[in-house]
Amino acid sequence: MGKLDGKVAIVTGASRGIGQTIAELFAAEGASVACAARTLNEGDHNLEGSLARTVAAIQEAGGRTAAFAADVSSESDCLALVEGARAAFGRIDILVNNAALSYFLPISEFATNRWMRAFAVNVHGPFMLSKMVLGDMTEGGRGGAIVNISSGAAIGPGRGPYEAKSRGARGGTMYGATKAALERFTQGLAEEVAPLGNIAISCVSPSKVVPTPGTVYHHLVDGLDDPRGEPPELMAQASLLLATESAGKVNGRVTYSQQILGEFGWIDNPVGRGIDTAGSGYSQV
Repeated sequence: MGKLDGKVAIVTGASRGIGQTIAELFAAEGASVACAARTLNEGDHNLEGSLARTVAAIQEAGGRTAAFAADVSSESDCLALVEGARAAFGRIDILVNNAALSYFLPISEFATNRWMRAFAVNVHGPFMLSKMVLGDMTEGGRGGAIVNISSGAAIGPGRGPYEAKSRGARGGTMYGATKAALERFTQGLAEEVAPLGNIAISCVSPSKVVPTPGTVYHHLVDGLDDPRGEPPELMAQASLLLATESAGKVNGRVTYSQQILGEFGWIDNPVGRGIDTAGSGYSQV
């Protein structure tokens, strides 16, 4: 028996990295998984990974899945994704908002259309998809879970004023702002659904940087085998925990992969953000 037998899940950004690993784990635990991303086939994107590869891996392992090419910044794409997932598998029980877009540029050099585009993917997409699946979760007292994937970038640089330095911040202001917004959205939506008692809205970030094609591309790690990082499997396990624990235990939680896994006894000796260092303000309330 899997933890997600009979459940239907949508996972965005499932073509590579954390999203791919979450989709594969959820399918292994019995869920029917609608894998969504912009990259349908290998070569459609400059980074390695595609929905075709993720879906093939799940199917080879005996899981139920389908690929949906979708741009989550588009309301019509979000609607087509949700309707397509329902048609393929039934009502939605779990949504994982993992798709994200980042440009590491200082604000003085940031193109306005890129700023708008990143907020549309990182914040507006989770809003639109959450709104669309909530009806499935509330109808007939069915219940469900929405897991939003955040980042340590949401923590920010701390209280100013800041010391003059020869080299300023690396250009993560926009990405951090979108993830801070996602964390606030998580807790606001969680408060709204709390009276229902059986819907869990949560948010989780990696306790350490996860080596993925994306983080390698942005030079956040030195390669997929960088020993300073944590494997994507920990984020997948943390997402599974948040999607399966009762709402009374996790609704409204903003947390970190190893922090929540250690708290619930899923791993021993957790380290990183939320354990060795403080998390974001939203994770502490």
